[in-house]
Amino acid sequence: MKSVTSHPPPPQREESSEGSRRAFAATVRLAVPDGQTFSMHAGGSAVIERSSAMQPTRPPGAQKAGENVSRPTQKAKVAVLMATYEGQHYLAEQLESLSAQTHSNWAVWASDDRSKDFTRAILETYRQAWPDGRLSIHSGPADGFVANFLSLTCKACIEADYYAYSDQDDIWEADKLARAVRWLDSVPAHIPGIYCSRTRLVDKSGHEIGLSPLFKKKPSFANSLAQNIGGGNTMVFNNAARELLREAGDNIAVVSHDWWAYMLISGCGGKVYYDPEPTLRYRQHGSNLVGMNSTWQARLKRIQMLRRGRFRNWNNCNIAALRSMSHRLTPENLEILERFDRARSMSLFPRLIELRRSGIYRQTLLGNIGLIVAAIFKKL
Repeated sequence: MKSVTSHPPPPQREESSEGSRRAFAATVRLAVPDGQTFSMHAGGSAVIERSSAMQPTRPPGAQKAGENVSRPTQKAKVAVLMATYEGQHYLAEQLESLSAQTHSNWAVWASDDRSKDFTRAILETYRQAWPDGRLSIHSGPADGFVANFLSLTCKACIEADYYAYSDQDDIWEADKLARAVRWLDSVPAHIPGIYCSRTRLVDKSGHEIGLSPLFKKKPSFANSLAQNIGGGNTMVFNNAARELLREAGDNIAVVSHDWWAYMLISGCGGKVYYDPEPTLRYRQHGSNLVGMNSTWQARLKRIQMLRRGRFRNWNNCNIAALRSMSHRLTPENLEILERFDRARSMSLFPRLIELRRSGIYRQTLLGNIGLIVAAIFKKL
């Protein structure tokens, strides 16, 4: 039995409503102390000024209690797991893009890691403006973004059909959740399933500067041991996948929450789908904790990290984490893990032979050349 399958792509994007288009251009003014207003503009600028407040955009079909407005019925509920920290410059634009989603049955669970800027005030303003239950605010563990996302993943009080990771500074396309839900609905409930996608790269002002790499090889556990193909900001997963992540726990030592999700879900026989259609605008700016690594400058940086043993240390962490869940791995994938781990400690030629037998691969020719070089110099 194959542990991972690649399904046919969901139907192409539907046109968003005019109201959804306007949401991206919105300027959001938030009340702050001393009668002033904190304003954030679509370009990412932020100013304090004295003016009247403008309410954030309401999600399509949403209403406050007592309003006589019909709303569409959509079966699958999506819990949006948003980790925030010092996100005042771009957070409102991301929340506006959530308001514009064509799949309207969602709720945001925001976990803030003790931000000292206006992040908490922005979240509170949207919580009050949106219908009850649309946005709840929680205190994060204040131990980095990985711990923050894992704490949300494992929070027992969050209940939904599907779960979507969300960064604080991106812009979701209007059909992002609809595309993910459409594919996840095709996965039997007892089988772990995770959706991820390509992204559209934008600068700090939201102007497009390119696309993330297009991965054409099938997702698999053998691929996940060498790289992560799905950014967490694109990931949406079902309850069976979430139960695996919860069983592993929120204090597990892993390099990143999204790479961990790809490894664990594929390793345990789940289904992974990589959507070649970009579903969000991935903002690249100086405050990114993790950015796109497809530029030549980023590649040179990765080579330096390889020389310093960073990749080997990452593998040490990932392998230890996977061993803690080895009882959940399929026999085939457990054998891949064992071969990969054995190869790392062998002498040169046996190391290369065992690595080949393990089936480990990256998505591109350059990536696979880099993998061989890392093996030669014992940096895996």
